[in-house]
Amino acid sequence: MIAHKVLFLVLDGISDRPCEALNGRTPLCAARTPVLDRIAAEGVCGIMDSIAPGIRPGSDTSHLALLGYPPQEYYTGRGPLEAEGTGIHMTAGMIGFRCNFATVDADGLVTDRRAGRISGTAPLAEAIRDGVDLSPLGLGFRFESGAGHRAALALTGEGLGDKVSSNDPKREGVRPLTIRPCTADPADAKTAEACNEFIRQSREILFDHPVNARRMEEGLMPGNLLLIRGAGKMGMFPQFSERYGLSGSVISAATLISGIGKVVGLEHIPVPGTTGSVDSDLDAKVKAALAELDRKDFVLLNIKGADEAGHDGKGIQKRDFIEVIDAALEPLLDLEDTLLVVCADHSTPCSIKDHSADPVPVVIRGPGVRTDRTARFDEVSCAEGGLHRIRGCDLMPIVLDLINKSHKYGA
Repeated sequence: MIAHKVLFLVLDGISDRPCEALNGRTPLCAARTPVLDRIAAEGVCGIMDSIAPGIRPGSDTSHLALLGYPPQEYYTGRGPLEAEGTGIHMTAGMIGFRCNFATVDADGLVTDRRAGRISGTAPLAEAIRDGVDLSPLGLGFRFESGAGHRAALALTGEGLGDKVSSNDPKREGVRPLTIRPCTADPADAKTAEACNEFIRQSREILFDHPVNARRMEEGLMPGNLLLIRGAGKMGMFPQFSERYGLSGSVISAATLISGIGKVVGLEHIPVPGTTGSVDSDLDAKVKAALAELDRKDFVLLNIKGADEAGHDGKGIQKRDFIEVIDAALEPLLDLEDTLLVVCADHSTPCSIKDHSADPVPVVIRGPGVRTDRTARFDEVSCAEGGLHRIRGCDLMPIVLDLINKSHKYGA
């Protein structure tokens, strides 16, 4: 009655608050979820503060916490993690940024921070790599597109710092900001100068690019500006296999989550047809996760589309996509010798279109688990479960104990 494998399923941003469009229910409460409900009924449930009560977690800090890497100790900024996820190999000390392809109008005002959720930006990224030159500053760079509107930038060279601001105004209808150093350190001033020059040169390239010309002809928003934020200096991460004695893989369309998995030593498994949006091929993701369990001890599977719907404030779309998720998870009901952990990484309420500090539902199902009386997987029902209220950093110790991999504290 002891599992030897772990499938860690993170339903990104699935948790919410009551939605007016759903008669005061959350999308998860309003959705028809027979698979998730059966998992809840056959497991032990609870609610979880990803970081701590009242702390709004990012997807980066929450996933680090869920994997047992306290963000207070290991988090150095989102940029390096995003960069690693796009395929930029980040070594300790490199400066990384997350980027958005955005839209500005003829007056230079931001009209959409995500360029209409543009996709297929690889040609734009290639043009930037070919056309931007930072050598007069004595610097180089790596730039890669990610899923959808996302991309990542890494600066290479001497004398760089990571304490710089962003050009992202965080709202539409205004001009992008100028990146500035946040300290008097010359290294931060050099980074700010490099970022502003990178933005200037890349903007000229993007404005004239055929991809954007075609999008405008089709009535779509062009990706003609890069918003750069999340500056950080790459740190050192103890490897997952050494920390827990488990081999592992990560399956995620989100470059951030792939990057987090890669920096802690999980093997990234790309799955064709997965987008990180509501059009993602979830059946392919689940199939890939089951295949990985045949050769690995631990699989982190992230499904993100509900988070996107929350950021867009679309409660009905979020409810409907939750039902799509639920149907795709049916093969997980036949898992044997496997501890199945299902949770969100944070709440993304449609009412605020951003992350919140609301606790999220969590369930653990598998051999040897003491079940409780909860029979629904949602924010309200799980709060009555046997796990009660835990923190994200509590989850891996609980998992390790259930698979008999924990160490005794004391004699």
